[in-house]
Amino acid sequence: MYIQTGDLVQVIAGKNKGQTGRVTRVDRSRNRVVVGGLNLVTRNQKPNQISEGGRVQKEASMHASNVRLYSEADGRGWRVGARFEGKNGELFKTADDAAKSFSEAPAKINKVRVFLKQGGEVSLVPAPVRGEA
Repeated sequence: MYIQTGDLVQVIAGKNKGQTGRVTRVDRSRNRVVVGGLNLVTRNQKPNQISEGGRVQKEASMHASNVRLYSEADGRGWRVGARFEGKNGELFKTADDAAKSFSEAPAKINKVRVFLKQGGEVSLVPAPVRGEA
């Protein structure tokens, strides 16, 4: 799963289809994400010493296949894949091809997330926004 906490995503299925929001939590074992302000459900909360109780709205998780990373530059969601960075920031499909672009073997080859656009075009995914903005 290429979705991380802080990514801007667009919902592509369900009751919030077409809306965008930031990912607040990722559950990799269940392949689910929680998007801030979307997929709200009503729960009945029992009163306790801290809160009154009653009907409370909270964000529910949704399956990761129901969201796409959103590109603010393009104004739409794209599929996401991975590429390897070679010399001078060139992108390669395999780590071996990226390693061949260097004159001597590098210590580490960076793997980056990319938007997989139409016609085989790719562009880098911006770094996720973490913390309070």
